[in-house]
Amino acid sequence: MRFKTFHGVLGFGLALSACGTAAVPAQDKPATGAKPFDVAEVAKFETPWAMTFLPGGREALVSEKSGKLWVVSPDTGSKTAVSGVPAVKVAGQGGLGDVVVGPDNRIYLSFVEGGPDGTSGAVVGYGRLARTGATYALQDFKIVWRQSPKAEGNGHFSHRIAFGPDGAMYVTSGERQKFQPAQETTGNLGKVLRLTPEGQPFPGNPWAAKGGLQAQFYSTGHRNLLGMAFAPDGRLWEHEMGPQGGDEVNLIQPGKNYGWPVVSNGSNYGGGDIPDHPTRAEFEAPKVWWNPSISPAGLIVYTGNLFPQWKGDLLLGALSGESLIRIDVTGDKAAKAERWPMNARIREVEQGPKGEIYLLEDNGRLLRLTPA
Repeated sequence: MRFKTFHGVLGFGLALSACGTAAVPAQDKPATGAKPFDVAEVAKFETPWAMTFLPGGREALVSEKSGKLWVVSPDTGSKTAVSGVPAVKVAGQGGLGDVVVGPDNRIYLSFVEGGPDGTSGAVVGYGRLARTGATYALQDFKIVWRQSPKAEGNGHFSHRIAFGPDGAMYVTSGERQKFQPAQETTGNLGKVLRLTPEGQPFPGNPWAAKGGLQAQFYSTGHRNLLGMAFAPDGRLWEHEMGPQGGDEVNLIQPGKNYGWPVVSNGSNYGGGDIPDHPTRAEFEAPKVWWNPSISPAGLIVYTGNLFPQWKGDLLLGALSGESLIRIDVTGDKAAKAERWPMNARIREVEQGPKGEIYLLEDNGRLLRLTPA
């Protein structure tokens, strides 16, 4: 058995592989000395979850899990509530989730809706942001995609959104803490999906010929995917939480199966062993993984000029790890680099129009990072 550490516990551990040999992943140990950035508090929220800049870069949208959407000025910190946001089911990890500007400047939201008999599931929809004087409203909102099937419980919705250079909308759909749906083809849980902006299967998807929900699938075998971003070269990067250890950064490729719950570099809660990725070559292995867990959330590929040494690299937040983490990327290769302690659960990472970096903390603060 391998000895792992639960999400929420800090420190560094030794992992034993399924065949009993020791395997220690390279560690992004917390950096010592002065941070390469200055930190300024911009605004405060109650339950922030995601952030995106509006066209022009002068204002941003911030979502709160409680169901609120805000227009915020990163320069002044002023914020204005947006009316017309659809009702959401708030429980556990569920509520209002991602916010992204899509084609034709439509505002895409992901959130959780209730279903029959106490079930729930994530949905994605879009509306148009209208401004009248000093007020904002989301108009003509339309749901275009739903998780299927709806499930009991309030975890692992994932529901991150990213638009690719191919014009497709990519959506992460967690396996709702049900394990096997990640490998099943009767639902779209535990998958990365490639859809049209109207929520239909994108032409040429790997399982398009199968029809039905399978036509949505881009990759399979995922757990709880809370970060997804495209690199300038078109590669799609994603991270997800493992069980007890085994958090992953993956390079998402069409038609690949990433193994959950058959393989994982973590263990089941309570100590039950799971074979490591190398034991099953048919499953795609992560590029980077952590034991113990850091609980990744939020992800960007940095493209700005304020931190030129990070261009093309991944920046992600850590919830239980309370850190900002940089992953060095060269083409399809990735390796751990710095890990800067932030003393708070980092929920979201976003890049500003000038190359500055914004972080949302679970405790409510919006922070701006600029070079020290």
